[in-house]
Amino acid sequence: MNAPLRNPVKFDVQGLVHAIASNDSSDVFAPHITPAQWETLGSYLQPFAVTDGQVLIEQGATDRTLYIIETGNLTVHYEDHKGRVRLAVVGPGSAVGEGAFFSRQARSATVQASVPSKIWSMPPLRFAELSKRQPEVALEIAMALGALVSRRLANRPRRVAVT
Repeated sequence: MNAPLRNPVKFDVQGLVHAIASNDSSDVFAPHITPAQWETLGSYLQPFAVTDGQVLIEQGATDRTLYIIETGNLTVHYEDHKGRVRLAVVGPGSAVGEGAFFSRQARSATVQASVPSKIWSMPPLRFAELSKRQPEVALEIAMALGALVSRRLANRPRRVAVT
C-alpha cells in the first residue's frame, strides 16, 4: 500500500488538525476534542503517504479501515448495476471508509489518490483499543463520523463518498 516517495514525508498529528480546521465545507470530519486528546488520538492512527493513482479502497473489499485525509485529494467511484460510474472527490480534513467501518459490509466504492496525499488510517482493532482506553475520544470520533455520513447521505452528489 505504501509506495516510496521521492522526498521524505513528515507526519505530525497537528498537520491533520490544521487540515480539519481549514476545511469549511459540509464534508469535514470534525470531532470536538481537545489538543491533548488529538495527541492521544494520533497515537492510535497510522500515517502514510500515497502516490497519484494509488488505490486505498477497492469496491467489494471487506476491509473496515477508516482513512482521514491530511493533504491531497481522493477520488471515490463505483460502477452501479447499469454500468454507470459515479464520482466524488474528497479532500483534506475529511474522511473515507466510514460506511464499512460502521456497517461491517463490503466497500461500496473504490477510492484512489488523484494526487500524492498524506493519509491517517485507523483499523477497527485500533478503534476498539481507543474505545477501551479513551472512551470519550472514541465516542467523539464515532459521533463526528456519524455526522459526516448523515451530511453525505442528505447530499445526493456526495452519497457516493460513503465508502
